[in-house]
Amino acid sequence: MQSSPILIKGPRIIDASSGLDQVGDILVVDGMIAAVGPISQDGLPDGCRTVDATGLVACPGFIDLHCHLREPGFEFKETIASGTRAAAKGGFTSICAMPNTDPPVDNAAVVDFLRFRSQAEAAVRVFPIACVSKGRLGRELADMEELASAGAVAFSDDGDPVYDANLMRLALAYSLDLGLPITNHCQDIALSRNGVMAEGAVASRLGLDGIPAAAEEAMIARDISLAELTGGRLHIAHVSTAGSVPLLRQAKERGLRVTAEVCPHHLTITDQWVLGGNGMDADAAGPLSYDTSTKVYPPLRTQRDVDALVQALAEGVIDCIATDHAPHDATSKQCTYQEAAFGISVLETALGSTLQMVHQGLLSLPDLVHRWTVGPASVLGSAFDGFASLDIGTPADVVLFDPDREWVVNPQEFLSQGKNTPLAGVTLKGQVVATFVDGRMVYESETSKLGAAG
Repeated sequence: MQSSPILIKGPRIIDASSGLDQVGDILVVDGMIAAVGPISQDGLPDGCRTVDATGLVACPGFIDLHCHLREPGFEFKETIASGTRAAAKGGFTSICAMPNTDPPVDNAAVVDFLRFRSQAEAAVRVFPIACVSKGRLGRELADMEELASAGAVAFSDDGDPVYDANLMRLALAYSLDLGLPITNHCQDIALSRNGVMAEGAVASRLGLDGIPAAAEEAMIARDISLAELTGGRLHIAHVSTAGSVPLLRQAKERGLRVTAEVCPHHLTITDQWVLGGNGMDADAAGPLSYDTSTKVYPPLRTQRDVDALVQALAEGVIDCIATDHAPHDATSKQCTYQEAAFGISVLETALGSTLQMVHQGLLSLPDLVHRWTVGPASVLGSAFDGFASLDIGTPADVVLFDPDREWVVNPQEFLSQGKNTPLAGVTLKGQVVATFVDGRMVYESETSKLGAAG
């Protein structure tokens, strides 16, 4: 069903694909961008309604190339319906669902299920990422051509690494013909072993097994070497260590087809938060003083790592931000740190937490918009270009947000079924006001003051 014409009046319009950054208007007709800039009220289409977005920022809807919707198989953690409502609340209009479901996304039938289910229940666009290996077991390649034909936009065994180097080599070789990236969960399991958080002073204080930075860096180095050997398209998921940055920089300098993402939590909080109290001092923490909502893979690391990742993102060494939204039921987190599930619910806090970098002067607002729109679109390929711009004739996927609005994170208000976030009680600055997909408003904040008149 086509949406009625809408004039979004007066926001600061940021379109990183064209370098546009100005106050103006956006006219949406038949679900498409019809005009951008100063638009006269005279001659508007019949039935056009005006949305007063004065003081807000308008940009293309955010694209998340790494999230977990849990369906099929783990609907008690998240569903396509709940996860996409959370995405809309977070300003996302296109999200890519990871394949560690039950059954895993390793054949065309499961891709078809996801597509049909999404068409029926999703609030935003959902694109399936398929498995690299059959059953995500790392033994033999999935039928990548069949999966691509069914609609997969990338391949990953996320949740587990593609550990067999020859299997990864074959997958990268196939990526050349298919034109789709292979994204790897870079973890040398011989090094990470039973680790549950970053190796370091906090892990030692709590008596928890640590995961060294080398567990990530060793596999990134391997995969870059294989990308150079094959010429394939490699995407590195959830980069978390300072030592990974020079590896990525050197790969780009050599002209390899290597891209990378970083998550909001790895850009903004550290392993100190594992102690609880939003990063309490280690001397004040007891041996059982920890917050299981901070347990995530890769783990939260030191301030040095955070600083290096922020700089790499600003420089473009890291191409984009991705949420790695990993919702869990309460039981999976209300246990010991060793037993707790890895993962943080991120979609609804992603903008507010990453805007910290803008407010601190570490990244410009247009650059942040770029990393949430053009960056992920460039990883996924030309088919996504129309979703990362406000060019005339492109789908009207638009987010309106107030970069200065302060709000307190209350997980019980999440639309996601996963309430697992270490940001509970934290005040963030910057909030989504409304999200449009194909010109239809799929989310509006309860505190929205958008005016609308026929």
